[in-house]
Amino acid sequence: MKSVKQLYSNVIGLLRTKLSRVQFIMVIATLTGFVSGLLAVLLKTIVHYLQHWIKEIPVTRFAYLLFPAIGLIITVFIIRHFFKGQIEKGIAMVLKAIARRSSFIPLNHTYLHVITSSITVGLGGSVGLEAPIVATGAAAGSNLSRISDLNYQERTLLIACGAAAGIAAVFNAPIAGVIFAIEVLLAETVVSYFIPLIIASVAGVLCSKIILHENFLFNFVLKQTFDYKNVPYYILLGIMAGFVSLYYARTFKATEKRIHQWKMNSYFKAAIGGLLLLAVYFVLPPLFGEGYGSVKLVADGSLNTFADNTTLFTRLGQHWGIIAFTALIFLFKPIVAGITIGSGGNGGNFAPSLFSGAYMGFFFSKLINSMPWIKIPIGNFSLVGMAGVLSGVMYCPLTAIFLIAEITNGYELFIPLMIVSSISFFIVKSYEPFSMETKKLALEGQIFTQKKEKNILTSIQIDDMLQDTYDSIAIDKKLKQLVEIIKRSEKNIFAVTDRNEKFAGIIELNDIKQKLFQPELFDTITVKSMMKKPAAVLLHDQDMHSVMEQFDITQSWYLPVLDKDKKFIGFISKTKLFNKYREILASQGDLYEAE
Repeated sequence: MKSVKQLYSNVIGLLRTKLSRVQFIMVIATLTGFVSGLLAVLLKTIVHYLQHWIKEIPVTRFAYLLFPAIGLIITVFIIRHFFKGQIEKGIAMVLKAIARRSSFIPLNHTYLHVITSSITVGLGGSVGLEAPIVATGAAAGSNLSRISDLNYQERTLLIACGAAAGIAAVFNAPIAGVIFAIEVLLAETVVSYFIPLIIASVAGVLCSKIILHENFLFNFVLKQTFDYKNVPYYILLGIMAGFVSLYYARTFKATEKRIHQWKMNSYFKAAIGGLLLLAVYFVLPPLFGEGYGSVKLVADGSLNTFADNTTLFTRLGQHWGIIAFTALIFLFKPIVAGITIGSGGNGGNFAPSLFSGAYMGFFFSKLINSMPWIKIPIGNFSLVGMAGVLSGVMYCPLTAIFLIAEITNGYELFIPLMIVSSISFFIVKSYEPFSMETKKLALEGQIFTQKKEKNILTSIQIDDMLQDTYDSIAIDKKLKQLVEIIKRSEKNIFAVTDRNEKFAGIIELNDIKQKLFQPELFDTITVKSMMKKPAAVLLHDQDMHSVMEQFDITQSWYLPVLDKDKKFIGFISKTKLFNKYREILASQGDLYEAE
């Protein structure tokens, strides 16, 4: 391992001497794209063969329903014994790393998501691989940039390159990969970012095209062209997609939270979750696993029969039975996804939202076509429905538009895709400003949003601003002892502590200047009589947004920082904070600026 790292370092050192900064970044972006693409191909291949193996097992008809529980138990075992019982998952982990960890992602994220999500999904968990692929690709980009000695801005770009390549590889959609990285991961983007993102995305797509068979890839052939007369129905579909997206997000989070809060052994919880999945899968078989196979049937408009294990739907007749069946499919998808994640599985909501959207579009078109005077294309509405729900659940309307356009090998549906995705996104944003995966972190100030000033403050850590070289003095001391401290200090503000060494107040040099020239007072005046309360007190775990607010409110230049036990740690200087702010602002330049 050390020899490989040394070889890589030698190659990187050579490239740095031969290439310009921009050329060097392009090389690392290409390498990131290939690594991320290969990891995405590996993950898809493992899942494909696991599911193929399950189908080939010569046992009873319903034996496959036991595998989701097995997958959840194995995933929990791996997480507990190899990853200390807990892992950060998906897109939220990547966004937090960018905002709070200087774009550093631990090396184990390059393989832990591949292992855990392939088992969860491959054995029947009803979640997707895209979020694990994004996390894996981002980790690859972060670690390649780290050992290549790139700065924070460049590491963030390489994280986005890894994610773009992963999405591009899994869907054979390079444009969608680039748009996803810009729309979801990069809160602020400059034009020069596009070239390395495109290079990485193309590298990822080449991996999937060269290695994967055509039946591995998620693509469709349109059977009918766009008809402008169907625009009113697409508008209705967009409205429905918006409210279905809201339903999906809230149902998923409620289900996941409820199961996650169960106070029981993690293995037992996984087994119970697997049994719940078994019950739902028995009634609604398409919910097993990712479900992309059944999505192809729906998007082709060829879902004419289905496995009715309960015979309940058959009693409604062929037409209404399919309508009722597909309605329950997209209504139960967030529930089974929540059960899978809450029970200990690893996966994301990218694929489930596409799945729900396809079945919603099928349901909508079938329902509309029940009227004898209306005939709309079922396949087209299923495909556009996928974009609508993906847009509303993941808050990525542009990604949804370009993804469906690319997997249908053309832009015939571009107009309805734009209509449905934008309406769905508008409805969801009217109710929830942040997506379900990022809402908690966004409200806590843990990730970047679209507000530049807040993003800069989020990236500043209080430890970096803390000046801990300030002296403190006990409250029961005299002016004489304070004078001795002042003689050897270059500071003009001092902290005062009580008998329990807890913070009591401050003394500013300007306030006691006159007393310093009255030696007769040195043994009579106490520190307590000279002390005053600060305009505000900061806590060590306080976020930088509230720190800046305290400076604005108090108009102070220095504020004390305390730990959780109310003990003095140091001071924060407004001047140092402003300088750091300007430094970060200046670093967010174009890649093509002079080196």
